[in-house]
Amino acid sequence: MPDMRLIVAGAGGRMGRALTRAIADSKGAVLAGALEAPGSELLGKDAGVLAGLPENGIKLSADLWAMSKDADGILDFTVPAATIANVAIAAERGLVHVIGTTGLSGSDNAVIKSVTNRAVVVQSGNMSLGVNLLAAVVKRVAKALDESFDIEIVESHHRMKVDAPSGTALMLGQAAASGRGIPLDHEHSERGRDGITGARKPGAIGFASLRGGTVAGDHSVTFLGPFERLTLSHQAEDRILFAHGALKAALWAHGKKPGHYSMADVLGLTDI
Repeated sequence: MPDMRLIVAGAGGRMGRALTRAIADSKGAVLAGALEAPGSELLGKDAGVLAGLPENGIKLSADLWAMSKDADGILDFTVPAATIANVAIAAERGLVHVIGTTGLSGSDNAVIKSVTNRAVVVQSGNMSLGVNLLAAVVKRVAKALDESFDIEIVESHHRMKVDAPSGTALMLGQAAASGRGIPLDHEHSERGRDGITGARKPGAIGFASLRGGTVAGDHSVTFLGPFERLTLSHQAEDRILFAHGALKAALWAHGKKPGHYSMADVLGLTDI
């Protein structure tokens, strides 16, 4: 099978540059385009040079329609508005759309799912193998322990991250809620505690977010019961691991029938 031709969205950003490096280091995929926001000062720059690689001749452009003519997929770790703008074009072109963007609203996710009857979308709050295994274990533990065990999720990220809780924290919260057989809604979650909050609600899932430095991503889920605690955690040491996970997802999805997939599908974890 020919190499999969991939577009990197947000190619000038930290994650975009990591995706460019991951494609260059991997077999089975080639860089077919580098997308950047209209008006960006990086438009016209060489994607390879920006990623710390030799010049590759792929210039950053804001025209997804033009660059997608000869592409097979798009790796999209951008911002909600950009991802939603990319959805229709990716579906029209028949691209595999790998979405790692976080901070998406309910309506954003509805737009994404609206194209999956005719397009292949792989979407996840985190593309790493370790985090997805962690989510599977969290679901099992939450199912095994009753409400006498409170669930608290703590996440840490670099100072530049703009959304909280992180997409990974929400993914872990959803895994815990699924294990408990409850929805992860306002009634069953606690965030941003401050002042006289009253006692903790039985059965709620708590979230806390830390921001600072250059942390790639640390997440822990603690089950706090009578006289004992169990903590499950994951530390990301470099964002390149998310890039390699996204690339794995794209290659797995190439040729799949239209649908909305997750990293659990890619990694064969749907039965856990």
